[in-house]
Parts: sequence; C-alpha cells; structure tokens
Amino acid sequence: MPRQLPPLNALVVFEAAARHLSFTRAAESLHVTQAAVSHQIKALEEWLGVPLFHRIGRGQGLALTESGRAYLPRINASLDGIRSATSAVMDARRTRVVNVATLDSFGLLWLLPRLNRFLRMQPGIDVRIVAADLDADALAKGEVNIDIRYGEGDWPNLQVVRFLTETIFPVCSPSIVSAERPMRVPGDLRKHTLLHDAGVADWGQWLSAVGVSDIDVTRGPGFNHSHLVTAAAINGDGVALGRGALVTDAIEKGQLIKPFDLVLPCKFAYYVVCSHGSRGDPVVEAFCNWLIAEGKLSQAQMDAISAPRGP
Repeated sequence: MPRQLPPLNALVVFEAAARHLSFTRAAESLHVTQAAVSHQIKALEEWLGVPLFHRIGRGQGLALTESGRAYLPRINASLDGIRSATSAVMDARRTRVVNVATLDSFGLLWLLPRLNRFLRMQPGIDVRIVAADLDADALAKGEVNIDIRYGEGDWPNLQVVRFLTETIFPVCSPSIVSAERPMRVPGDLRKHTLLHDAGVADWGQWLSAVGVSDIDVTRGPGFNHSHLVTAAAINGDGVALGRGALVTDAIEKGQLIKPFDLVLPCKFAYYVVCSHGSRGDPVVEAFCNWLIAEGKLSQAQMDAISAPRGP
C-alpha cells in the first residue's frame, strides 16, 4: 500500500499550535483566524485517527497528547528539511557565479575600476576574475564562462564580439615636464627617458611617423606587462607609449598627460569571447551586455583623448 501524506498545510498549523500551545497565538503567527487553525487541527486529527491535543479548561490553553508529543519532533524535522531545501534552491537562483578570464594588465587597469558598477547592477551575480596569459585558453579548459581577449578577433567556433578598440600614443607624468625638459614637440623626447612596453608598437614606429630619427630607441627601461610600464610612467620614470584602454583612466585622473597629438592605430582590439551555447545563460548574457556597454562609454573617452588638440 503506498504511503499517504496528510494535508501538508495542516502539518504547518500543527507545528505552530504545538510550538505556542495556543490556537490563538498560532493563528497570529500564521496570519489566519483561530477558527481556521481549529479546523486544520481537527482535520489532521481525523485523518490520523488520534487526538493530538488536550484542551485544558476554558482559557487554560493546550497540552500535547502522547501521540502529539511523538509526532511533533518528526514533523519539525521534516518541515525544517523542506525549509532548508527551499532556501538552497532560492539562494542558488538569487546568487549565480560568472567566471571571467582577462589579461592581467587589462584586468587591473580597465576591468577592476569598472567592475563595481556591474556588481551594483547585478547584486545576485558573483564574479570570479581569472588573470590569464595570451597562450592560456581557460575557455576551452572549461575554467571560465567568458574570456576577454586581445587580438584580431579570429577565433573560430566561438561567439566573438569586439567591444573596445585601441590607439597608441606617448604618455607621461606631468611632474617630469619643466622649462628645462619641455614636452611641446616630439623632438623634446631627446631630453627624456623612453619606457618600453614589449606588447605594443615600438618607439621607432611612433618617432618615424612624426619625423624624428635621431633618438636612440634602444635605450631606456623595458617591461613585459603593460601595467608595469604604465605604473612606471605614472611614477615619473619616463615617457611610455600608452595603450589607450589602459591609460585613459590615469589621464582622466591627471596622473598622466598626452603631450602630443599623433596616435598610432592598433590592429588589435578587445573582444568578449564565449561559447555559442553559453550566451543562453542569463548570467553570462548579463555580464557580456554590461561589458559591451562599458566598452562604448570607454571608447568615447578614448576617442576624445585621442582627438587632436586645438591650435
């Protein structure tokens, strides 16, 4: 014979009445009438075939019968299990995790300063940031849902959306500019230390584009990460070829200046990359959409900084 379940709502009422030993207080805690509580208890007792409460005199309250005392702890445990299971499901729905891979310089100088805006917009989503090398493919390994990549966008069998382009131009701390060491024309770079970023176009290309050929571009400190050369420029150690996306915030804060008009276009851009199937996940979709929107705002800032200054 299959096991039968008693009326589940009656169990909730029984637990409340047993906890308070009062139909009146049980009704108040459940936001129902006392008559409704009495009806549910009567229905449960009839279903079980045993009384669960002794009614003690007029106004004296209730006492559990022997059957009621035996029944209560098991009902408490069952209802607690239902509550816990329900909370776990609801918490999983409310809080989801998106794992995002990004190059360390972009993550430090562009993504992290903006990430709090996403967290405020989507408080139910937790973001895990993974710093990845160019050669690492955390997406293929299943370590992340989204990969922020820097390149030409040629990654087959993936969903690829460009969200930020880039230009390259000299930047420096305003503290290194003086009457003795000005920064009015590109030739003034002869009086300054050049900082080198292995990941961008070299100084020879930029100087050639402005017609300066008598500066030794082999001299000066070099760095293999863009955030290091950017930090060195902010520190006043010399003049760096800045990557637009990575120096815009520092320029906006006054930590860096763009002393010359000429910018070099970059064939590489920033892309949000994920598998075709993952964009169906609302958490992944939310982060991708936010990233693209932030890219548009940042692009407008970069374009304004890159535009030639007036006479």
